[in-house]
Amino acid sequence: MKYIYLCLVFLSSISCAQNSTANQEVKKTQEAIIEEFATNCAHKYNYNLPEWQECLDRGLEKDSTIAYLWQQKAMPLFKARKYEAGMVFIDKAVQYDSKRYLDYRAFIKCIFAKTYKDAIVDFKKCIALYGNNYVMDHTYQFHIALSYLQLNEFKKAEQIFKKDTDEQAQKFGEAHYLDLFYYGISLYEQKKWKEAIAVFDQSLAQYPEFSDVKYYKAICLAREGKSDASKVLFEEAKKDLATGYTINEDQIFYETYPYQIKK
Repeated sequence: MKYIYLCLVFLSSISCAQNSTANQEVKKTQEAIIEEFATNCAHKYNYNLPEWQECLDRGLEKDSTIAYLWQQKAMPLFKARKYEAGMVFIDKAVQYDSKRYLDYRAFIKCIFAKTYKDAIVDFKKCIALYGNNYVMDHTYQFHIALSYLQLNEFKKAEQIFKKDTDEQAQKFGEAHYLDLFYYGISLYEQKKWKEAIAVFDQSLAQYPEFSDVKYYKAICLAREGKSDASKVLFEEAKKDLATGYTINEDQIFYETYPYQIKK
C-alpha cells in the first residue's frame, strides 16, 4: 500500500512539473505574440487609427486566448464612447483572464458605460474573489457606493461610503478626498446639510481648491440659512473651477464624473 502511495505521489509530481513547463511555454509564446502585434505593431499607431485594430486582430489570429489583446481592442472604443462595441471585447478579456480584467470591466461599467446595476454585480464578484481591492486608485466598495448613488439609492450609498472612508482613515490616516466628496453628496441628497458640510470639510482639508465640493457645500450652507457664507463660497467655487480645480481623475478627459460641475 505504501508503495502504491509513493508511486501516485511520484506520478503526480511528474504531472505537475509537466503542466508547469507547458504553462511556461504557453506564456512565453503569448508574450512573443504581444510583443510582435501589440508593442511593435499596434502601439506604433494612434489607437484611433485602423492599423491599431488590424495589428491586434493579426495577433488574435495567432492565439485568440490572449486577454491583453482583447482589452487593447476594447480600450479605444470606450474612449470613443462606443460602449456596447467595446464591451464585446472586454468580455473576452474577462473570459480568458478574470483575475486581471474583471475589476477593469466593472470600472468601465461604472465610470464609462454607466450601467450601474451591472457594475455592482461585477464589483461584488471582485470582492468575493479578491477582497476590497483597488482599481484606478479607488476601492471596489467606492465604486459600488458610487453606483448606488447614481441609482438614487442614497442611504445604501451613504452606508457604504461611511464604512469605506472609515476603513481608509484607519489604514492611511485619512480617506481620499474624492471618496469624501461623494460621501458628502450621499448626505446632501438626503438633506442632511450639517452632516454633508462636515464631510465636505474633510475633503477640502486635503484639496482646498476643490470647486465641486465648494459648490455643493455652498448649497448646504444656503439651506442652513447661512446665505452670506454661501455666496462667498459660490464665488470661490466659480473662480476655482475657472482655474481648472475640479475632479482630477485620469478618465476626466473622456467622461464627466457624477455630480461634476461645469463652467
